Amino acid sequence: MVDHVADVKKYSGKVDENALNNLLKNYRLVLSRKETATVACSQPSELDTVRNNFLKKKLGLKNSDDELNAAIKEICEKMGTSNRNKSRATFYYLLAEKFGKLSVFS
Repeated sequence: MVDHVADVKKYSGKVDENALNNLLKNYRLVLSRKETATVACSQPSELDTVRNNFLKKKLGLKNSDDELNAAIKEICEKMGTSNRNKSRATFYYLLAEKFGKLSVFS
């Protein structure tokens, strides 16, 4: 089992465990499947899904696609190129944190 708190701590100074636990509950079905539990930064269709379904729909962001794509790219780089498939839970947490939207999961 993945230690999501430890994984988030690798990239963020502190972890809002309540928000993380609620994010995990919201996405439990997606995270339970091997093929959807990670984000592949090298796949444009995957990044479009993150932008449209998570950032726009779930977090309600109205930023331009260019701004959202830049944020996704930033998180991809932050999580490193050596790890091709990044934990979706950590990826989503870091995006929500970046945009000040962890309260969506509190």
